[in-house]
Amino acid sequence: MLTRLGLVKAFALHETMVPAAAVSVAAQSAIETYLARGRRELRARIHDFLKWLRSAEGRAADPAEAHTRFAFLRLRFNAVLTHFDVFAIVMTQRSEAEMGVWLSGLDVVARDALSFVGRHFDVPPVVCYLDRGFGAAIRRARTRLPGGGETPVAIVRIPRERMIGSGIASSLVHEVGHQAAAILDLVAPLRFAFQSISRARGPSAEAAPYWARWIPEIVADFWASALVGVGSTLGLSGVLSLPRAFVFRAGADDPHPIPWIRVMLSCALGDALYPDPQWRRLADVWASYYPLDRLTGDQRRTIALLENTIPVVIETIARHRPRRLNGRSLLDVLPIADRQPQRLRVSYQQWRADPSGWRGAAPTLAFAVISQARSDGLLSPESEARLLAELLSYWALRTTIDAAEACAQPHAASRAFRRPILQPLALGLA
Repeated sequence: MLTRLGLVKAFALHETMVPAAAVSVAAQSAIETYLARGRRELRARIHDFLKWLRSAEGRAADPAEAHTRFAFLRLRFNAVLTHFDVFAIVMTQRSEAEMGVWLSGLDVVARDALSFVGRHFDVPPVVCYLDRGFGAAIRRARTRLPGGGETPVAIVRIPRERMIGSGIASSLVHEVGHQAAAILDLVAPLRFAFQSISRARGPSAEAAPYWARWIPEIVADFWASALVGVGSTLGLSGVLSLPRAFVFRAGADDPHPIPWIRVMLSCALGDALYPDPQWRRLADVWASYYPLDRLTGDQRRTIALLENTIPVVIETIARHRPRRLNGRSLLDVLPIADRQPQRLRVSYQQWRADPSGWRGAAPTLAFAVISQARSDGLLSPESEARLLAELLSYWALRTTIDAAEACAQPHAASRAFRRPILQPLALGLA
């Protein structure tokens, strides 16, 4: 066991990623420190076991006791290997040509999506990786790992089929929203608010138990809508474009809203945050895909009840003032004014003429501008993919150079996020 443990090396010793594809210094330090501590503790346990075997107590013990101790030690050994594997997929994908650098760029987008929390609290590093399937997921920082222990970083799984289009932002920022909700302690108080509504009378009270169960996903959708605008709704509707049987399914214990209602809620959220005719058009398109006249009477009643109480949901979230924000609401800390559709449209036209605008913008704002242009039919899928590939590569490279300069000049002031440090990219949008 000691021999096999000795073969488990730090990622920095055997991964072949180019520097721009690497995870952030903070993330790598947190991961390597956590795994090294686990190996150290396991090695000490193994030596203690061997010492016990050689002691008088160990020699006098029966085989069953010695085997029981060894069995528990082996379970711990496999837990250490499992923890290594949890992070290995993140690190190994960084060696893929182009994709590794794009993943590093997505790490930068995730950090930007958490920066609005970081103004008030310390936020954990976030690392991204790709996997099969349609939906994204997050293993939040400081949550339990298989076999025990807590992950030192947040790990976001992105569907490979979303690479590379603006729908990435919908998935990524939604998952980051779960981490933000945990840091700000949003879920429990909002769930309590809906439980309080359920004790009253009327349609809102009848619908409140549904919303209370779904509040973790709704808060994450709110976070995504606030940061990437219409891109959140477009990405969500893309993921939830499923056969009818799934779109109207309401699982008794499912934390996800009924898909049909979830997209309608996303459209209503967008309209509340960023009033614009586009939201009604998106809602009408979604409704045309899945006509309600084919539902049973009970299904139609449930859908109508939920749809009619959507304004209550939005108002409850918008008015909520988390204790950890000292009396401020989410609307006070999120960049709602910067994401208004008309401002995004103006930015797109300006940045087409002067591509330095893309490089100077915060990543989530750049995604919001791209998503708005796609929604308006101004940007083709091919041009969108080229632009995003260049931006993700730029963010990854810029972060790498910033980190290298910070290490070389530890006492120098850090660069402002919006200061360009690279030669202009050829951001062709023809």
